[in-house]
Amino acid sequence: MVPELSVSRRTRSTPFTSRVDAAGVQAYTVYNHTLLATKFRGFVEDYWHLCEHVQVWDVSCEKQVAISGPDAYRLIQLMTPRDLSKARIGRCFYVPLCNPQGGIVNDPIAIKLSDNDWWLSIADTDVMLWAQGLATGLKLDVTVTEPDIWPLAVQGPKAEELMARVFGESVRDIKFFNIKPMYYQGVAMQVARSGWSKQGGFEIYVNDASLAGPLWDQLFTKGQDLNVGPGCPNLIERVESGLLSLGNDMGYDTTPLECGLGQYVDLEADIESLSLPALRQLPPKRELKGLVMNQACKISDSQVYIDGVFVGEITSHAFSPKYGVHLAFVLCSLSVLGANLKLDIQTDTGLQEGLLTSLPFNFNALGLAPNP
Repeated sequence: MVPELSVSRRTRSTPFTSRVDAAGVQAYTVYNHTLLATKFRGFVEDYWHLCEHVQVWDVSCEKQVAISGPDAYRLIQLMTPRDLSKARIGRCFYVPLCNPQGGIVNDPIAIKLSDNDWWLSIADTDVMLWAQGLATGLKLDVTVTEPDIWPLAVQGPKAEELMARVFGESVRDIKFFNIKPMYYQGVAMQVARSGWSKQGGFEIYVNDASLAGPLWDQLFTKGQDLNVGPGCPNLIERVESGLLSLGNDMGYDTTPLECGLGQYVDLEADIESLSLPALRQLPPKRELKGLVMNQACKISDSQVYIDGVFVGEITSHAFSPKYGVHLAFVLCSLSVLGANLKLDIQTDTGLQEGLLTSLPFNFNALGLAPNP
């Protein structure tokens, strides 16, 4: 029996929740104290629909931490080891937020709306409280708030066509990780070409709750011939795509350099960042790698071994129906791993061998072709 999720006033619903319920959601989780759908048709059915058509996701759980004022950039830069000194208005930036020890606090998208106005579109930790604490302790000239913004994602290979039907042809001009205001029923809403999938799509930062229902309904009305459907972030698709999940694949005890996020850490930059001193002094002791097993399996132990010696832990995994293999992320101890590329995984049918590889998965290099 699957346990029920008890919802109370501490668990925030969204302006889209009634639509999500009516669309036949089968499961929810709680993310940033907010309901987030996790399944509609079934994980595999949701996966194929996302890869082939277009879905509408209620991702209001992606709370916006708005940082405004003359010291907005300084506060943002303190929180991340990525150099944002040359960031342009209207751009989105993936930024690991790190504590003074180099551990990952969050991995939001930082959005520069103006020189003195930024949003952090956050993952699942209370970034606003940390930002407010830094601003107060350092006496920064900023305000840190959580505005009433409810992101709605449109994801899948037909997402651009659907968005153009609702917002007009100019939405096609938005480049990847760019954001611009678009109008819906006379109200300007920020729209970015982004989203937590590799299938392509957009995120609409809905800022008027009264328009949430009409916008959802219109996306479905305009997308009937595109086979539009409800959806949500999908475990299979994100693992195939190498997308990391805060709290699963990384967290306070891991650094960006250990999680394959080194490209977002500017160790040589002349910037004021809380985490850079530690990151400059801490060579990675672990590495997050990909793991490929040649058949579907039920993993019974997240710990993995080489010749009986513990080497690391599986953080996320899923069977790929597209490639016919079981995929996983493994946080490996570099001192134990050495040059080994094969691991033993405990499954419900006994030990199974897996092949280590880099992330994101390069299926061509692995000799894997999509199933016809």
